[in-house]
Amino acid sequence: MSVATAARVRLPLPPVLMYHSISPSREPDPHRLRVHPDRLDRHLRLLRRLGLRGVSLTELVRAADRGAAAGLVGLTFDDGYTDFCDSAVPVLQRHGMTGTVYVVAGRMGGQNEWDTGPRFDIMTADQVRAVAAAGQEVGSHTMTHARLAGADPAVLAAEVGESRRVLEDVLQAEVASFCYPYGSYDQAAADAVRAAGYDNACVTGDYRPGDRVTLPRCYVSPRDTRAHVVARLARHAVRLRHASSRD
Repeated sequence: MSVATAARVRLPLPPVLMYHSISPSREPDPHRLRVHPDRLDRHLRLLRRLGLRGVSLTELVRAADRGAAAGLVGLTFDDGYTDFCDSAVPVLQRHGMTGTVYVVAGRMGGQNEWDTGPRFDIMTADQVRAVAAAGQEVGSHTMTHARLAGADPAVLAAEVGESRRVLEDVLQAEVASFCYPYGSYDQAAADAVRAAGYDNACVTGDYRPGDRVTLPRCYVSPRDTRAHVVARLARHAVRLRHASSRD
């Protein structure tokens, strides 16, 4: 099997949880992005109680390559908000876990201008380096948080390829993981991710095709209790079996 063909084969992973902002703020949150740090702490305590360990997406994928992903759960945090550095990293470290934070490379030091409503600060280059030094994975979330489905080749090259180059320049290290903003992708976008040299990429809830650059995730809402997390873990297993049975 060629490398290109292998990249398109379904990769059945354990669940991958999808967070955004981790903050104690009580400001309006119409897009349901903000999970309180205490709630994240309860979620991670639950994982430990279940005998599970949260890891970055690249660690999870490479463990799966070795047949060693049992007992792991992927933890991802979209957009690269400063509260990941301030609020999420201490909780992750307390539990001996890691995650992948997906940074909008062209908005470092800025805000989430792609959203209507509340503004969230995005990490600076120095904060991105600090997060990586703390053992967390930094992945790419494009240059501008653009929707990639239907984008022309020049846009794909800029958003997918240039964002990797920018982050690798900041980190002086490989950036292996990519995340499609809004979960918006098509075959051309997935091909652009492969061409840019990423090892893996994740979407939002789609379980097909579910290959190395279209890995599904489970959205975690600001009000999710431990029972909700258990339900999401169980639902992942059901959806994965269903998708695999249709291949």
